[in-house]
Amino acid sequence: MAAHRKPRQHPLTGPAARTAATLALAGAATATAFEGTGHAEPRLTPAQVKAKVDRLYQDAEVATEAYNATKEKADDAQRALDALQDEAARKTGRLNSARNALGSLAAAQYRTGGVAPALQLMLSSDPQRYLDDAAFQERAGDRTATAVAGVRGQLAELKRLHTTADSRLAELRAKQTELKRHKETIKAKIESAQALLAQLTAEERTAYEGQDGTRAGTSGRAGRSSAPGAPAASAAPAGLPPAPSGRAAAAVAFAYTALGKPYVWGATGPSAFDCSGLTQAAWGAAGVSLPRTTYTQINSGRRVSRSSLAPGDLVFFYSGISHVGLYIGGGQMIHAPHPGAPVRIAPIDQMPFAGATRPA
Repeated sequence: MAAHRKPRQHPLTGPAARTAATLALAGAATATAFEGTGHAEPRLTPAQVKAKVDRLYQDAEVATEAYNATKEKADDAQRALDALQDEAARKTGRLNSARNALGSLAAAQYRTGGVAPALQLMLSSDPQRYLDDAAFQERAGDRTATAVAGVRGQLAELKRLHTTADSRLAELRAKQTELKRHKETIKAKIESAQALLAQLTAEERTAYEGQDGTRAGTSGRAGRSSAPGAPAASAAPAGLPPAPSGRAAAAVAFAYTALGKPYVWGATGPSAFDCSGLTQAAWGAAGVSLPRTTYTQINSGRRVSRSSLAPGDLVFFYSGISHVGLYIGGGQMIHAPHPGAPVRIAPIDQMPFAGATRPA
């Protein structure tokens, strides 16, 4: 039996053992290196981060303008619904008064010998049954017929109002759903941008903010130093041309008082603004009503060329007209850039120029 046993395996020793161990370690290191190469995310350069962040903020601003337009429509639908409900309440009161009058008439008829069949049906739990049967009106007296006809008209009007109110309510709910979708898009874009910025070192973040269009001497502290309502000359850098009209000067003056205030999407002041909210508020302070969104503001007033820009003009950017600023002269504008960047002065060549308009 012993002759059939397998020879005993001896472990490697000496140089052979050391060679085998070296090869095994080298193989493990190589495998680990390849695995790391397959899963490690390369660190973005500051320029790449800036490009991605700028794009995310632009996308967020597109969604913000869509939010602004939808909110305007939702507010209109809410006001219309409130007005319809108020009108329905008033007409319901008048209908109840008319029915009470019919009740008094019925009581008088009862005291004098009975209630007309028409009134019996009118005062039942289902007055519509009477109103749908014109034959009863023919048997009623003139006074009763007039009262019944009035109630008929009021019921029809109430039905119309309720139908219209139901339509407005459905429209409002659809707009509210759309608003929620825009909010989620804006939030996601901003959070992605902030996550990218968090990857930068302090020095890189400072350099990024320096490329973000901030003009020396127009930081948040400078903006807040101007009292609300102060004239433009108290804040405007020297050498800029005067506004072409009193209203334009008032709009520019307002924009200077907003310097340093935070960007908040959907905000129209007085403590925070988004881009179109700032321009709307500035021209509103001058007595001119502008629409709410960038792509409607560009159609307000007279179009002007870039070479003909004057202080107070609205300057628009990107192919989708998703950003707007207020021109102040010297190739500069005041605008609300994006979250994290307060209202500031910046060059208009910072972004792709799309057009300009001069409000009336």
